Amino acid sequence: MTVSGKWQPFALGFRPFFLLGGLAAPVLILIWLATWHGELAAGDYYGRIGWHAHEMLFGYTVAIVAGFLLTAVRNWTGRPTPSGPPLALLAALWLAGRLLPWLPGIPPVVVAVVDLAFLPVLAFSLLPALRGVENRVNYILPVILLLMAVANGLMHLEALALAQTGRLGMQFMMDLVLVLLLLIAGRVMPFFIRVAVAGAEPLTRSWVEKGTLAFTLLLVLLHLVDATPLAAVAALVLGGLQAIRLAGWYHRGVWRIPILWVLVTGYAWLALSLLLRGIAELGWMPLSPAEHAFTVGAIGVTTLGMMARVTLGHTGRPMLPPKAMTIAFVLANFSALLRVAGPVLWPAGYVFWILLAGAGWIVAFAIFVYHYTLMLLRPRVDGRPG
Repeated sequence: MTVSGKWQPFALGFRPFFLLGGLAAPVLILIWLATWHGELAAGDYYGRIGWHAHEMLFGYTVAIVAGFLLTAVRNWTGRPTPSGPPLALLAALWLAGRLLPWLPGIPPVVVAVVDLAFLPVLAFSLLPALRGVENRVNYILPVILLLMAVANGLMHLEALALAQTGRLGMQFMMDLVLVLLLLIAGRVMPFFIRVAVAGAEPLTRSWVEKGTLAFTLLLVLLHLVDATPLAAVAALVLGGLQAIRLAGWYHRGVWRIPILWVLVTGYAWLALSLLLRGIAELGWMPLSPAEHAFTVGAIGVTTLGMMARVTLGHTGRPMLPPKAMTIAFVLANFSALLRVAGPVLWPAGYVFWILLAGAGWIVAFAIFVYHYTLMLLRPRVDGRPG
């Protein structure tokens, strides 16, 4: 959709969803900190903790997933994905899911139905671009989105006081995001490093890739059946495999390229989160550090880097982010480190660590919004569509 030739907020999926996600990231944490300190009453529908978990996964994370997939699927298949008014309606549906729980007088079932509708609609919106394409592996993407809708449903069942399935839904969603991150990283990371770093030859080991697939599926299944001891072993093995995978891709030249090292550090957080989860599920440490290594570290750092990179590429700009984004990338990693390690090393300073980590997260994404909003709203600089 073009307004007077100057604006194209709905020309391609990354535009509205990266902007909405970029705005949601600091706002959601500001609200969370305010409710955590009792300065703002959380909505009654999810409850304070339930709202925080739900919105960081099904609000922020899903927005970035939507923007990435709507853009990447078009790039991978050469076929159009929703744009213009259909994309605007899809973005409005996501936004409605964020706002309705806060509006007085809205029946809980309406809140649930509206929020639950987004992921299936997104999944089916990708099918026309995927249908008939030779690479059938891409069909896993709408399947993952539909399974995410199931996970969302489990959280809504608890919000509606119909079942105690909120924790299961949250864990299932984190596992599905893990699947998506592993899938996409394996597809793009070696390529990014090869084309950006002179002399880099990322190594992809067949046994690591097969092991990653097998132990990822096993971990998801074991979490679903609540086989914690076995899940701990699967998480440790999978974490070790991801460390080996990353070591094969790694080249020291990545540190000269902020838009690349941010993705490398995001993947390092992913591997670490799996190792910490295995240790936690063996009962040797609390689970919270592992969960936040994944959500703040793996998801937060990786999505910030991908938004920065995809926006540049799909608006026709050189792959050189604004210099301030290097500060944002450092702050995102620093926030993850504080949120994960701080409470473990100095439990008495828990409030301090949470506030400091939250502040770092907020500033990191505020930098992104400041520098990227006009890129996301205006036409491509090279005049091409998208």
